[in-house]
Amino acid sequence: MASVIKLSYHKRLFLVIIVFLWSVVFCFIGFQYLREQQYKSDFLSAQLQLYNRHLLEIVEEGQPYEEYIMTHNKPFDELRVTIITLSGAVIYDNVLLIDSLDNHRERPEVIQALKNGSGYHIGRQSASDGREYFYSATKGERVIVRTAIPYSSSLDELLKADWNFLIVMISISVVMSIVAFFITRKLGKNIERIKYYEAEQEKDLLKRQLTNNINHELKTPVASIQVCLETLLSGISLTDEKRQELIERCYTNNERLRRLLNDVSLITRMEDGSALISKERIVVNDIIKGVADELEIMPKEERLNLHTNFNEMVVMEGNVSLIGSIFRNLTENAIAYSEGRNIYISLLENNDEECRISFEDDGKGVQEEQLPRLFERFYRVDKGRSRQKGGTGLGLAIVKHAVQFHGGTIKVSNRPDGGLRFDFSLKK
Repeated sequence: MASVIKLSYHKRLFLVIIVFLWSVVFCFIGFQYLREQQYKSDFLSAQLQLYNRHLLEIVEEGQPYEEYIMTHNKPFDELRVTIITLSGAVIYDNVLLIDSLDNHRERPEVIQALKNGSGYHIGRQSASDGREYFYSATKGERVIVRTAIPYSSSLDELLKADWNFLIVMISISVVMSIVAFFITRKLGKNIERIKYYEAEQEKDLLKRQLTNNINHELKTPVASIQVCLETLLSGISLTDEKRQELIERCYTNNERLRRLLNDVSLITRMEDGSALISKERIVVNDIIKGVADELEIMPKEERLNLHTNFNEMVVMEGNVSLIGSIFRNLTENAIAYSEGRNIYISLLENNDEECRISFEDDGKGVQEEQLPRLFERFYRVDKGRSRQKGGTGLGLAIVKHAVQFHGGTIKVSNRPDGGLRFDFSLKK
């Protein structure tokens, strides 16, 4: 059986906050890194653009620009300068021979300059000398001046984003995580106390309702027994037949009281002492066979035909009495109220985690609006018939509690062909 790790409320709350916090932090770090890189690239390009504009003025004024390039202070020691016509032809390069250079009109930085007046491109390998450069281009009226800085360790360092903010953000996040832990622990404990208090209040309310219902259910059989006993003890002359009738009535009502007390005891055990209810290895197939054997010895007029579709062995950890109560109460419910002749128990799914089972009868079913209330304690679709049949009104409530005790769920629906269908699961 697979083990399930259950986290306390404050731990779940802490994990949610931490996941959200660190997601925000990493998104911010990524955004900040890209923004800082962009800022440094823009700043570097601005430095080159300033030089480009000075050189562009000299070129377009017709002054000797080669001398200016050789003698004027450059923004960077190793700077490649290229002068390009608006058609893309290279007319000057201070590093390479212009005869070796092809048309530059399709260079990304040139395309940007032609479109916007200036542009730059990061980390493109030169087709001429094979080196990687940071390019910056500026457009004039007749030519484009392009400068380029070859990539080196110093340039990489210059363009690299400052990671000091990363250290600061991580430090702040760690502190916030610690604070969040203590806050959520305190908050979680308070919430758990409130939930526990509410659960206890709800449990007390259910107990009061159960007590009131029990008192109401006890009145009729107790009153009937008292009347019968008073008649028997009054000294009134009774026929043997009448005396036997009164005794049988006392027995019937006493049996009803016994069943009611047993059912109440079972529900109370499941609610208050679930940890005390033992579990063992159970073969569900054997329990169903036991139900079938009990049907066989019932009077013919009450007996229903049981059809099972269990094509494999179903083994689980559970309580034999509670698992048995599921099938017995569903069977008794079908016998008492369905007015059908057949019961169908089918294995829908059986895996390592759980088994899913359906229980059906071919009776008349119930009205749709009554379906949600069938598992309520002491709820009866037909109260008169239920008392005649000796039902306690707790059978389906016991079924639901027993299923939930074994980690499963149960639902009820009307069959298209008539009758009720109960689908439930049992955790292994």
